[in-house]
Order: sequence, then structure tokens, then C-alpha cells
Amino acid sequence: MTITKKHIISIFFILIIAIGTISVVSAYAGTGFTHDIPFSKYRDKSVSDILNNYEDTECHVEESAICTQVVDGDTIYLDNGDKVRFVGVNTPERGVEGYIASKNFVQKLCLNKKVGLDIDNAKNKDKYGRILAVVIVDGKSVNEMLLKEGLAEIMYIPPSEFYPFDWANNSTHIPESYNTYAHTQKDTSSNSDNSGNYIGNSNSGKFHKSTCKWGQKTAEHNRIYFKDRNLAVSQGYKPCKVCNP
Repeated sequence: MTITKKHIISIFFILIIAIGTISVVSAYAGTGFTHDIPFSKYRDKSVSDILNNYEDTECHVEESAICTQVVDGDTIYLDNGDKVRFVGVNTPERGVEGYIASKNFVQKLCLNKKVGLDIDNAKNKDKYGRILAVVIVDGKSVNEMLLKEGLAEIMYIPPSEFYPFDWANNSTHIPESYNTYAHTQKDTSSNSDNSGNYIGNSNSGKFHKSTCKWGQKTAEHNRIYFKDRNLAVSQGYKPCKVCNP
């Protein structure tokens, strides 16, 4: 069969469609967290109705701006150009069950309103350049509300100034990898000083013996110290292949 220009064009369009289909199938699904809270649950509730169920947060407003866009339940844009990622929490991704309910909740509380930020002093931005912060509305933490309403799961990535397990209740989903850590006292699980037997690198996701040369080369702002190897593993850290901790 002679291949004509028409055949080549047809094959080209088929390839484009195939690539598009693969992209959709392999679309980012985050951690896979979902929930079955209906998106209509908060439709008839006012902002005051929601806020009145919560105590004032102990977090402090360091910056304030108007929320101009809600991307999803854990990411917003501000009128100063900043993109903010709610620290310590993770909500369903676009196209996943629960996405609309979590997003609508944040829209009701934040969209076109002045919000405050308590920025994570231990790590103020994620790898995408988004500011990591507790978002505060009328003195209440939206991060805490998302967890207690069951609209988000805990996502604890040290180093962090904030400990989201303190915001949890019986409705909060805690990923299995955090279960050991969640029931361990915060002051004995990891330390900001140099007393741990293991050094974790929050940038690489690996942990080392305190004597390992690669652990010692870890930048201070990326370090997290562990007294127990199991705690490092339970938080998702992978052992160094050089020192084999």
C-alpha cells in the first residue's frame, strides 16, 4: 500500500488523541485521599454558623491579603500574587470524590475575603514555590477546620513549625504511614537540636546515621533529627544506601 500525505496526517491525529488519552489516565491523583461528604452540606450554612463551632486558633497572623481564587481545598491565590498551600493538610485532587465539597468549604470561608497567614517558619515554601501557612479567618484556623470536618487528611512533612496531629479529631483521616508517629509524644519523636541518632533530609526524603558524611552534609534548614529508626521510616524517610541506618 502506498503511504500518502493523507495517511500521514491521519496517523498524526491518531497519535495526538492517543497521547491525550494517556495523559488523562495518568493524571495526578495526589495521595489518593477521598471522602464522601456531599458538596451540598455547607450550602445553607453561613460563615458564622461554621466559625462558631471552633475556638480561636493559637496561630498568629503574620501577613494578610484578599483571597482571589480557590484552586482546591488546600490551595488559594491572594491579591498580592502569592499562592498559598495550607500546611499540614491534604484535600482530594480535582476529579476525585470529595474535591468539590472541600473546595466549596474553602470558597465559603475565604473567597473574596481578607485572610491571615501564619507562615511556617521551619519551611516557608514547598518545591512548587507555594507559601506554606495556616490560613486564618476571623481568628479561626481553616487548616484545623478542614481536618475536623473530615474534608482533609493529615499531611505532615517535616521540618515544620506546625504539628497537625494537634488539630485532629475522630473525623480526621490519618494516613497509615503516620499512625505510629501520631501516637508518639511530639517532644520525644524528633528534635530540633543535634541529639538524634539519625539525621533526616526533608529535601531528599532520606535519613542517615548521625555519623554518615552525607547526613552531616545536609543543610541545617532541611534537617530533622530522629532518636528512633522506626520513627524515620514511619514518616516516609528512606534509609541512606551508604551508611545503611
